[in-house]
Amino acid sequence: MQRIIVKLILPAAALLVAATPALAAKKSVKVPNRYDGNWSIEVLTEDGPCDRAYRYGVRVERGQASYAGGEFTVSGQVSPKGAVRAVIARGSDRANVVGRLGRQGVGNGTWSTTGPIGCSGRWNAERRG
Repeated sequence: MQRIIVKLILPAAALLVAATPALAAKKSVKVPNRYDGNWSIEVLTEDGPCDRAYRYGVRVERGQASYAGGEFTVSGQVSPKGAVRAVIARGSDRANVVGRLGRQGVGNGTWSTTGPIGCSGRWNAERRG
């Protein structure tokens, strides 16, 4: 009886060990996100001495947000359910961004700075093209 169990368990264990790297590699591959694409972002300041408003384009690819412009950087993530967490940075100034993108191609949320200059506000997003 023990030999039969060993004959059944050892091949199954070997198959599991052989499949583990493939499964790990598959999990590390980022799949396209339904929110991937180009978004137009409007940022509005509601409190503090920051610029009143600005608009810029953000690209979401495989759930990762980025900005191609040079005056500041945008880095963050959009979850498969549309939750947004990002940071907008210019030099040592940073703003933390949270919110949500919707299936209808719009989104919104809030932002606030960290550091000596205190500002906060809201943002709106529209999918482009």
